[in-house]
Amino acid sequence: MSKPFTRTALATSLLIAGLAAVGSAHSEDAKTIKVGFVTFLSGPAAGPFGVPAKMAAEAVVESLNAGKAPAPYAGKGFGGTPIELVVIDEAGGTTKQVSEYRNLVSRENVDYVIGYISSGDCLAIAPVAEEMKKITLLVDCGTPRVFEEGSYKYVFRTRPHATMDAAAAALYLNDVHPDTKTYGGINQNYAWGQDSWNDFDLSMKVVKPQATVTTSQMPKFGAGQYGAEISALMQSNSDIIHSSLWGGDLEAFMMQSVPRGLFRKSKLVLVAGEPYLHRLGSNIPDGTIVGARGTNGVFAPEGKLKNWLKDVYRTKADHDPNYPAYVTAMAFLGLKSAYEKAKGKAAVTPESLIAALENSTFESPSGTVNMSLGKGHQAVMGTAYGTTKLVDGKVTVVNIKQYPADRVTPPEGMSSADWIKGGMKGKK
Repeated sequence: MSKPFTRTALATSLLIAGLAAVGSAHSEDAKTIKVGFVTFLSGPAAGPFGVPAKMAAEAVVESLNAGKAPAPYAGKGFGGTPIELVVIDEAGGTTKQVSEYRNLVSRENVDYVIGYISSGDCLAIAPVAEEMKKITLLVDCGTPRVFEEGSYKYVFRTRPHATMDAAAAALYLNDVHPDTKTYGGINQNYAWGQDSWNDFDLSMKVVKPQATVTTSQMPKFGAGQYGAEISALMQSNSDIIHSSLWGGDLEAFMMQSVPRGLFRKSKLVLVAGEPYLHRLGSNIPDGTIVGARGTNGVFAPEGKLKNWLKDVYRTKADHDPNYPAYVTAMAFLGLKSAYEKAKGKAAVTPESLIAALENSTFESPSGTVNMSLGKGHQAVMGTAYGTTKLVDGKVTVVNIKQYPADRVTPPEGMSSADWIKGGMKGKK
């Protein structure tokens, strides 16, 4: 005769069942597929990045659920099952985000997680997603360290990492301003700002070895006041000023530097400047060089998917989608493509979905996405830079130049720093 089923045994069996459910297949009989979506809803990053991403997520999900997306995404939801969004604020730091992630998985019982803008948050979340065996798609977070320093089964990033920002900026300067002799920088004094400046400096040493550094200003994240840094940049008389400032920091810097005439002498390079075109307007001086870490936003190729995203986004906003909106759409379409590929063979399991997404290629409003780095977990695509020009009171982008992926991205198995130092080898 078996032993009585004690409370301890019952609790143990429930715990085991709960842990197993974390990595279990999505039920084909479920009424919805729940997707946790994490983005900045408060704080200085919300306006230019987080809120556009949220509006894009809502607009894309509504369109997909209605079956109104163009081919090859015309089927409703994910494989016919409606998508249900659970939106979480990314503000609050890495400790809070790890707790929120665990709640999404264990309490909200989401099937998948999409999101994250901050590099610090992505680095903190990736190992937790692996521990909890929950398929997670990172939409932004520029740091190449996610897959250069880690290997993951459940974590993917469906947009390129930020090495291309620096490499393409140096190539663009060589193409458009070949007479550049000096350059300085203002970047936030934490991992993202330091990496962006270091990569740009290394890239300039390869592309324009005769150019010299004048100054590198590193204010703390969220400083808000940049009087001393602006003075130092003005005294440097740099031909070029590189900046990876973002969020409220960039907006405050522009509002303080433009009236002082900083950019009458120096050309400004904003490696992540595209989201601010509609927000800052004429406060972005003519001749500012802007990027979008890929062919996103104003750099997106013409086509049905671009027109679709613009149309559905406009139901939520009074302006066209910027690059956070584009990369959000990219993640949802990448997951939909992989889900329906996996479902075409059998019931969708985490293993079959992972196999379908690894090394996949899918179409997006930004063009073709190749999941070819990070053992098939990191997206690769080309990028572009352009120069702002005020036309009838509206900021436009002209003199756009495209750079293919292999010219601005290290190959599999090579770190970004080593690739740049090795000469940024790729197709001419």
